[in-house]
Formats: sequence, structure tokens, C-alpha cells
Amino acid sequence: MAAAKTGIKNQHNAELKVFDQDKYKQGWCRLLKMAGIKTSSGDYIDNSWELRIFVEEMGEEAEPVVLRVTGELHIGGVMLKVVEKIGRAHNWSDHALWWEQKRQWLLKTNWALDKYGVLADAILHFTPQHKPVILSLPNQRSLRIRVSFSSTTFSACAEVCKVLGIRNPEELSFLRAPEERGKKKKKDKDTVTQEIFDLTYLQPITDSATQMIQGGVPSHFTSPEAQESYRALSVSQTGITPEDIQKRYKPITVTDKTLVHGRWLNSSKCLLQQGIQEGDRLWLQFKYYTFYDVDPKFDTVRINLLFEQARWAVLLEETECTEEEMMRFAALQYHVNKLSVTCDPMSLPQDPALQDLDEALSHLEVKLEASTPSEALDGIQMEPDLQDNLRVFRPRKMTLKGYKPNWVQLKSTNLSCYKSKEEARGEPLIMLSLKGCDVVPEVNIASQKFCIKLVVPSPEGMNEVYLRCDNEQQYARWMAGCRLAAKGRTLGDPSYDDEVKSILSFLSIQKSSNQTSNSLATDSTNMHALVSPRYQKKLKPKQLTPRILEAYQNIAQLSLVDAKLRFIQAWQSLPDFGLSYFVVRFKGARKDEILGIASNRLIRIDLSVGDVVKTWMYSNMKQWNVNWDIRQVSIEFTENINVAFTCVSAPCKVVHEYIGGYIFMSTRGKDGGSKGLNEELFHKLTGGHEAL
Repeated sequence: MAAAKTGIKNQHNAELKVFDQDKYKQGWCRLLKMAGIKTSSGDYIDNSWELRIFVEEMGEEAEPVVLRVTGELHIGGVMLKVVEKIGRAHNWSDHALWWEQKRQWLLKTNWALDKYGVLADAILHFTPQHKPVILSLPNQRSLRIRVSFSSTTFSACAEVCKVLGIRNPEELSFLRAPEERGKKKKKDKDTVTQEIFDLTYLQPITDSATQMIQGGVPSHFTSPEAQESYRALSVSQTGITPEDIQKRYKPITVTDKTLVHGRWLNSSKCLLQQGIQEGDRLWLQFKYYTFYDVDPKFDTVRINLLFEQARWAVLLEETECTEEEMMRFAALQYHVNKLSVTCDPMSLPQDPALQDLDEALSHLEVKLEASTPSEALDGIQMEPDLQDNLRVFRPRKMTLKGYKPNWVQLKSTNLSCYKSKEEARGEPLIMLSLKGCDVVPEVNIASQKFCIKLVVPSPEGMNEVYLRCDNEQQYARWMAGCRLAAKGRTLGDPSYDDEVKSILSFLSIQKSSNQTSNSLATDSTNMHALVSPRYQKKLKPKQLTPRILEAYQNIAQLSLVDAKLRFIQAWQSLPDFGLSYFVVRFKGARKDEILGIASNRLIRIDLSVGDVVKTWMYSNMKQWNVNWDIRQVSIEFTENINVAFTCVSAPCKVVHEYIGGYIFMSTRGKDGGSKGLNEELFHKLTGGHEAL
């Protein structure tokens, strides 16, 4: 009896074991079938799996498209399957796949899913590569324009500049719009009421032939619906009020000026990788202050945006200037505003010298003509120079000495100072090579001060020499000669005479006119809208209006484009022009300091005092590296000078881009005038290979 019970129990356990094995086998087969692997029923192994893809056109709440794919399927095949499954007639040519978890575009359509590393847990989005954003321009205008979200920011900016008709797009870049804390309601109200020009119908231009500019206007802006948008780009805003200036954020300290640079986008990453979404607001600004090949015939929009960025830099005192210089800027603004009211950008006049071919050829003939071969030979052998009595001052520490009369000679690119004319054949007291130096004007017409400040680089830092002239004519000759020498040119350069005339014309702006025409002041012009808030408080309208109109007398005959160019040139002549500031911590230092980056040098500034501690020229730079782990920039100069610092106010990548970007800008035009963009070189110099 016991044996029978034992046999029944063993048989029951065996039946249970068989049942459990069958159940386990059935469940495993279901899993294998879901994964696409061959089951016991005879299905073949195909290594397929399910891939979920969200399609933007189907809406945010729509379910994803589910595809059964293998790792060998290429990206182009995936997109084709998605389109076939949607079954909707639509232009899908601009669409691509975005991998959300990896924050990466899958743009190489011939690559397989396995090569990209895409697995079943990947969340992909089938979305357009070009999407509209709101673009704020330097002239306070806003555009709705299509921007590439899949290419690098450098390429996306260049694409936008092609649409807007802006040459040399490497000088510009995108910034994030500043956040206004505690002013959300006001911000939303302003955004709604602000006029936005819609340019989404303009497609990016890839064919250079279609971008030929006809009469100063890009060809795709000639249609009637696009002309109003082109006017917003090329004509200055005239309705600025003092309240508009006071509402804008004004940087008070150098530290305040560093805040803007933390908003620059990474040029080597795409917009989507940096969190920019469709409909977001971006700023388009000139990032690098080296404006190459500015031509009034082709750069109408570029010149206007440059003028507007310069205007706001002056009005908000981002670039500091004296009271007399502010009056000069106000007069130029007044003239530009008057001409902009009646300006028709679709019919801007061309250069008169180019309208008559015979006249252009005659100019060329005069330049090439020589009376006799001997005279031509003498002209080649006799290199012109400048020699005159000037007062020279060389500032040194712990000295109270002022200007001393010297016999000064400028020959080729070298400046020599002697005690007198009789000693000019001996050893000079001072001898400097002006090539690559900074030439800063320091002029005050009222006090008859005509000074030239020369900042000459040296291995130990910077040498400063001041030359003081007696009158305008002498100043114009020496200023023109020093500027040419700084560019590596001699006094025999054909542009010397034009440079002298330009300087004399520029000085005439600062002259006071004996007769002030009060009839020029119109009731609609608020003179306080032409100066910064500091001078709005300091000068009453009765004091301000005559001073602006006096300076206006000397520029009243300028054309609109010439007035804008004159304003830009005056902006470039300011001592603080082109400086971008960053808060950094130098290696070995115990406190933060300011690093100023210009087009040709780096400046170390004491944060507490504001004094310049050290200056290093790019021309003396041997190499620079970035330690991305500790975010430290290290630079090696000649004479075994090493500098290292970490960035505080902005990402390390931004500082790296500025240094490499300016070095990239210096290479333009050195291959015989080539103006083509070399994006690969730009990214190489700016650290584009680093994914920060």
C-alpha cells in the first residue's frame, strides 16, 4: 500500500514537471517571437526588433510609428518605411531622424542602425531639419526665419546671412535671448505687440549665381511682398526715444560687460543640441570685430546692421567715449535719421565712378602712366619718408616728465626719434617697428590737442609712445603714415593721400561752426534720443541742440551710406573698441581678474581697479591648448612666456572660440583675396572637435 502511494506521488510530480516545462517553453517561445528570433514552430531567425519613431507632423499626443527593423537596415530605409507607413502626401525631403537620448542627428542615410548604435530602446523623432525661429537683429527688428537645426551653428548662421544678403557671415553668430526675471508678464506683452517680419517663405540659397545683387538689392528681395522686409533690414530705425534707451540694459562695470558672452552659442554644435526649440528667440550679432571687405555696392544690409550695433554700443556706453565724441556720434545719427525717412532701399545710388567705364579706365591710365623711364625708376628707388619736429612722450613708472621736442622720422614701417635734426645720422633715442602696433587717436579740437598714441608690442609687454603734433595738417600726415605702417605698408602706398584726406575730413566733424542754423532742428527730433543716458541727465535740450547742430554742419553733405560708414569708423577709433571681456582666474592667482580679448591681443585687467596689468599679442603666440577636464586654457608665447587661466563668467569653449576665431579672421584675403569660407579650418582653430 505504501509502495502504491509512493508510485502515485512520483507520477504526479512527474506530470507537474512536464506541465511546468511546457509552460516555460511556451513563454520563452512567445519572447523569442516578439524579438524576431526563430521559434520551435519553424519560424526563421531574422534578428528583427521594434523601433518607435515619433513623427512631428502627427502632433505631440500622437502615438509613435512602430517599425520592425534589423540592425543592418540603413537610415534611409528607416525613413522610407516611416513615410510608407504614414501614407500621407507631403514633402518629406527636409526631414531627418533625431535621436533624443543621445542628442544626435542621424544624417548619414547610408549608415546602418548598428553603426550608429541604435537599439530597441532608442526614441527617434522624424522631424524637419529647418524650423522657424524669431531672430532679433542689431537694429531692434525681429524676423521669423527658417534656420537649420541639424547643421552646426556656424553653418546655420552662414545660411541665414545668405538669405538676408550679408557677406562675410563668419563675423556674426547667434546668442541666446537674455532672460528677464520678474518681468514675465511685461515681456509677454512686449513680444505680442512687437512687429515681426515673416521671411519663412524665403528658402536658403545654395546656388551662388542666384545671389547676385542687382542694384544693391539681393535678387530674392525684388518681389513686392519682400520689399517691406528688405526695408526693415537696410533702413535705420528713426523712432527711437530717450525712454527706449533708458529701458535697455546698460552695463555699468566691466563685470557687467562679461555677462553677454556667456550667451554665445557653441559654433561647432547644432541648435537642437544646445536646447534651442522651434519658435525660440535668438539674437544675431557681430561677434568678431574685424570687418573684412566692406563694400557699399554689395553690403547695404551689412553696413546698416553694423551701424545699428555701433549706435547701441555708444548709446548704452558699452564702448566708452568722451563728451565731444558723443556730440560727433549724435550729429551723425541725426543725419542718418533725416535721410532714412525718405530713403528708398530698392533704388540706392551706385558708385558714380563705376557708372562710366571710360572714367574708370582713365583713372587706371593715369596711375600707370610715367613721363619717362628714368622718372619711374627714380620713383622706385626713392622711398618716401616723413621727417618733422614733434613732441614725444614715453610714459614710464615713477616719472613726472612730459613731452619733449624730438626730430622724428618715419621710414618704411620704422619710427625713429632723435634729439635734434643734426643728430639724425647717429643712434636714435627711440626706434620702434610699427608693424602690428595699435594707433590710437587722441584729439581735442577745442584745446588744439592733436596726439597719436602708439601701442607697440614687445616680448615684455606693450610699449606706449605719444606723438603730439602742432596742427591738423601735420597730424593728418603722421596719423596716416602710422596707420599704414601698422598694416605693414609704407608711405609710398597709393592709399596714403586718400588716408590723409579722410583724416582731415574726419577732423572737420569736430570743428565748431560760427553760424548755427537753428532751422535744422525740427520739432519731431528729440536730441536726447541721440545721446547716452549720462548726457541726457547732464545736458538740457537748450544746451544739447546747438552743440549737435554745430557738428552737423560739417557732415550735412554726406550721403546716407557714407554717414553710416563714418559712424562705424569713429566707433572703431575709440580706445575700447572691439574688446570682449571675461572673468577668469589666472593660474597661481588668488582672486578673479578680467581677460579682454581683441582682434590682435589679449589683455589682463585688474578686476578691482580696472588697470591693464599685461598685454600679449597674437603675433607672439606659439600655441594654445585647452584642458577640457579642468577647463583651463594655456597659451605659450615667445620668450618662454606661458599663461594659463580657467574661465568663470563663460564656458571655456567661448574663450577658445574667440581666440581661434580672431586667428581665423586674420587669414582672410592672404591667398590673393580669396573670400571663401573654410569651415573646417574655423572649427579646427576654435576647438570644434570637442563636444562640450
